[in-house]
Amino acid sequence: MREQVWQRFRSSGRQRAGRRRGVSAAAAVAVGVMATGVLAPPTAFAAARPDTVQQGLDALVRSDGLPAALASVKGREGRTHTYTAGVSDLATGSKVPKDGQVRIGSNTKTFTAVVVLQLVAEGKIRLDDPVDTYLPGLVRGDGIDGRHITVRQLLQHTSGLPNYTKYLDDVRYYDPRELLDLALQHKADFAPGTQWAYSNTNYVLAGLIIQKVTGRPLAEEMDRRVIKRIGLRHTYFPAPGDATIREPHPHGYDQESTGAPLRDVTETDPSWGWAAGQLISTNSDLNRFFTALLSGRLLPPAQLAEMRTTVPAGPPFASGARYGLGLVSTPLSCGGLYWGHGGSFPGYETRGGVTDDGRAANIAVTIQPTDEAAMKHVESVVDTALCR
Repeated sequence: MREQVWQRFRSSGRQRAGRRRGVSAAAAVAVGVMATGVLAPPTAFAAARPDTVQQGLDALVRSDGLPAALASVKGREGRTHTYTAGVSDLATGSKVPKDGQVRIGSNTKTFTAVVVLQLVAEGKIRLDDPVDTYLPGLVRGDGIDGRHITVRQLLQHTSGLPNYTKYLDDVRYYDPRELLDLALQHKADFAPGTQWAYSNTNYVLAGLIIQKVTGRPLAEEMDRRVIKRIGLRHTYFPAPGDATIREPHPHGYDQESTGAPLRDVTETDPSWGWAAGQLISTNSDLNRFFTALLSGRLLPPAQLAEMRTTVPAGPPFASGARYGLGLVSTPLSCGGLYWGHGGSFPGYETRGGVTDDGRAANIAVTIQPTDEAAMKHVESVVDTALCR
């Protein structure tokens, strides 16, 4: 989800990527000492040897000080490889579970967008209808009017709605309407359709529209229409009050400030993410999801084409990234691009996606990278996995 809400609770908060805080050199050394296996130098991010993905994960642990890194990579032929590096629990030094569950943050947005576009295909929602068609009178504020914001603008982050995660001040259960109200207390960032800016508020509204149109909870619709439909066995939307992660998982960590001890934040109420970032999944399930989506198993051709129609995206995405309807295209160093989203949640960062010819890779690490170099190294492992 790339919102550093923990940081917001301490200072000013972030958007999906947010501001990246530094993992201290001492923490990096401690984690590196506890990591198992042969650790590769930073040059592991250079290209194409058979073990480059493993070397890249090892370097994330050793050189960037990330507690653990996990990956699942599927080649064109369909064969899948899983990788781990580091330790699952800094207190015990336990091994990282292969393909362990993690909080996938803003990858949730793609699931939400798929459900909206399925309803578009069914004639129950129209992309260029205003929000007021489905939620009359709900969206009003300073420079904010739901009669002039379309469903498409929500899914593409061109609505101008302020990002509610900037204004969260504690970790507790949040009702989706509370999240929306937080945003509506602030002035619009810009007039709808005139700019692009990442805002989780867009996807809270998309989730509310899904519930209004279907008459069912978002979690049920997402489970029925996406998760069960394509057989995602390790993906779920946590129930209200569920702060745990059900299956084997690496612990997630956060850091108060540079040089401070790492703090275990694995168990937390994720309701503040809701339609924008609440899901739990695994790297392999994310690969299965994005592969199914891009191969047309979740949407008819017309709606998939709408999803893949992009505009230039700014921060927090990588240079050259473009945003569709809940789907991001990112250039590859070997030519072409891949489709995915990525996500951030306190304790976890995920990156990955699929290519049009069937390659898939997803990487998870167990702390939100704290500086630009570390984040680029995570993205580089994805690039290496898809290009090798």
